[in-house]
Amino acid sequence: MDIAAIDRFEASRGRLASLAYRLLGSAADAEDAVQDAFLRWQAADRDRVEVPEAWLTKVVTNLCLDRLRSAQARHERAAGDWLPEPLLEGDPMLGPADTFEQRESVSLAVLTLMERLSPVERAAYVLREAFAYPHAEIAGILDISESASQQHVHRARRRIAAERRRGDEVDPASARRIVEEFLAAAVSGRTDRLVALLTDDVTAVSDGAGLARRLLRYTTRERVASFVRAGFKPTPAKRRMAGGTPALHVVFANGSPAVVAVLDDQVVGAVVFEVSDGRIASLRGIGAADRIARLNAAWPLHEPDAPAIDAW
Repeated sequence: MDIAAIDRFEASRGRLASLAYRLLGSAADAEDAVQDAFLRWQAADRDRVEVPEAWLTKVVTNLCLDRLRSAQARHERAAGDWLPEPLLEGDPMLGPADTFEQRESVSLAVLTLMERLSPVERAAYVLREAFAYPHAEIAGILDISESASQQHVHRARRRIAAERRRGDEVDPASARRIVEEFLAAAVSGRTDRLVALLTDDVTAVSDGAGLARRLLRYTTRERVASFVRAGFKPTPAKRRMAGGTPALHVVFANGSPAVVAVLDDQVVGAVVFEVSDGRIASLRGIGAADRIARLNAAWPLHEPDAPAIDAW
């Protein structure tokens, strides 16, 4: 392959990766899809490709659809074993973030809700909301009619809006203060304060620090507060399991405040929060190594503030 063809692909790599991540919710799977697209670009008769960016977008989208439709992916996701992979603020794979819709489309809350869409609905929604493709181009990418594209996007918006807590965007500084207060209450075991910081319809999901076979789910303020208190309050047994006393940092991941536990420059777990009207509406606890791999790789390059708790 000539240098110009490689350069043309590399110029699109970031956009293709952010598209694939939104479609798959996994950085590793997104990277695989982009690499597969590169192999197809290598093998293509490029002289017959009129618009390389459009050709590559179609290839990556359809590679992602193949993954979403695979028997293994359907089984894992339907069985409740799946959580989106969090990415640190500034990760290029998060892609465009100029509009509210673009930022919303990469939040863990919306990535999770998109699991309930059909693969084609998900693709149409992402192409429209995150990348502002016109319906005529979406139709060409997905090999459907323009009216079908409009219907898929409309249906996806309606289904997500029906379950999405959607208010005004939260000021990052305010969201950070709420999470820091929540963390202090959790570590000290102040259950009453934890309950007061949760919305009435709060939910919590956890992979059990990567040890649970199925995702753990909690509802009601009291049950979520009890779960958080049990998980965050330090004990000698937990420190032995972690391999030491990690520092707890408050950062932003996928546009939301998060607590990241770091030990010897290695991320050992993360909790991503959704803040609404001054309280916490949801928590997602992620500790499985494959779900925090990219976050872990990015951490040494990150310049976090001082830890909220320097020795948990």
